[in-house]
Amino acid sequence: MEKQTLFSSLQVIDTPLTSDNKLAAFGMTNALLDLCGDTDQALLHFWTLPPTLILGLKDRHLPELQTALKTVTNNGYDYFIRNSGGLAVVSDGGVLNVSLFIPQTTSQHLSVNDGYELMKQLIQQTFPSLPIESYEVTHSYCPGDYDLSVNGQKFAGISQRRSTKALVVMAYISILGDQAFRGSLVRDFYDTGLANHTNELGFPDVWPDTMTNIADALHQPLTIDEVKGAILAAYQQQGVQLDSTTLMTSTQSPDFQKAYNKELAKMQKKQLSI
Repeated sequence: MEKQTLFSSLQVIDTPLTSDNKLAAFGMTNALLDLCGDTDQALLHFWTLPPTLILGLKDRHLPELQTALKTVTNNGYDYFIRNSGGLAVVSDGGVLNVSLFIPQTTSQHLSVNDGYELMKQLIQQTFPSLPIESYEVTHSYCPGDYDLSVNGQKFAGISQRRSTKALVVMAYISILGDQAFRGSLVRDFYDTGLANHTNELGFPDVWPDTMTNIADALHQPLTIDEVKGAILAAYQQQGVQLDSTTLMTSTQSPDFQKAYNKELAKMQKKQLSI
């Protein structure tokens, strides 16, 4: 896969979210996926949330889910169910979510592994001094084959969604903050949710010390804005032309708003099952 030939321009949007519009994160993802396919244009979406546990679809099957959710709110975190992925991840002011949308055409059709590699390469280029590896970090939360880690400690997870005309590769990247607390939050969520029941569905046994932040791995202070700037700079170094205005305008159009509201309604329906 020649990453330089995938796209020459990239439309960028940044949407810091609040508790009131937290479902917009994934409602917008599906609407942007359609937009990417329709316009044949690569897109990059940055988003952040206040302290929130984002549940996967599998988490609905925890035997003591209601009790587990109380441990989340007691620790000052909100929660919701996303429409993809199986297990819980944490988002807060120290976690940057990055979604890269790529058109799928006859001449350019990326495999699942290609998509994961694309995000891994981007993060490697953003932090070239870090020895970043990709493999499943077993006792992390939401473990997967393309967990990104430094010295055995995970700092990012990657997932994908696909349509017939586009794909989106999504990463949550722990930049700064109390990652040990995040790990403890998820560990307690699963411990409480399983109680004394048999773990038939393979919910993770989370060890908080299996995860870290980028700032801790670099041994230097770091902000979310600095990381967003470094990601964009990595694209510019590849010769990719960045456009930070067109996509914002596109998302205000009646057609996009109609698609977005439809996806948001689907997300809202999923929340009723909690």
